[in-house]
Amino acid sequence: MTVTTEMSVGELVRRWRDRRGRSQLDLSIAADLSARHLSFIETGRSRPSREMIERLCNELDVPLRERNALHLAAGFAPAYPERPLADLGVARTAIETVLAGHEPSPALAVNVRWELLSANRAMRLFLDDLAADLLEPPINVLRATLHPEGLAPRIRNYEEWRTHAVRRVRRQLERTAADGLADLLSEIEAYPVPPSSEPGASVSHNDLVAPMRLATDDGELAFHYALTVFGAARDVTLDEIAIETFFPADDATTAAVKNLMERTGDG
Repeated sequence: MTVTTEMSVGELVRRWRDRRGRSQLDLSIAADLSARHLSFIETGRSRPSREMIERLCNELDVPLRERNALHLAAGFAPAYPERPLADLGVARTAIETVLAGHEPSPALAVNVRWELLSANRAMRLFLDDLAADLLEPPINVLRATLHPEGLAPRIRNYEEWRTHAVRRVRRQLERTAADGLADLLSEIEAYPVPPSSEPGASVSHNDLVAPMRLATDDGELAFHYALTVFGAARDVTLDEIAIETFFPADDATTAAVKNLMERTGDG
């Protein structure tokens, strides 16, 4: 779904209710309105107020971009602004602070489609020598990672890591219905497994989470990652940003990333 007025507000409400697996009765009770009123909204016999749209969206966990679509479909102006990343003020500063503070380990910020918004110097060292067409803006981080001309030949546990990425895209698509995610999902599912991939390469009883295992000139590196999002966002761009920070999964990787930054003059 995108911001559009092609569907009525009632049709959009029903689509999101169906996507969340909620009955009319369940949603009406949670949003403090009668099931009859909700039925009238969905069938177009009643137009919801701005306040009612927000109550329904809160219960259905509708992303801000799609909330704007509901407001437009109901005849209102969008409720949430969409600023460029450069205009996000203190939020932009917070993003850059997290990225810089995470060095010498890699970190990056992406949007809802995993398009690169910003990266620290350590992350760029891993991306700089990929195929040129994968680095044309907007850089898609999942494509750059899993494409045969991307990091794929270096990922020892490729099948496991792609399976994990596919699950993430499916969850993101289900949660947001964002444009482009269905195509991205189909694309990465179709990538061939590189010959360098080793089945079971990351299986270890000592692993708390499955790491990405990456073959490099400095030996095999292993990374876990964590996600950070902004709570209570009131801007569409900010609502769609996630910061991904990678952590060394062993002592050898900790030493290697530190040495890599020092060798390149960025330490």
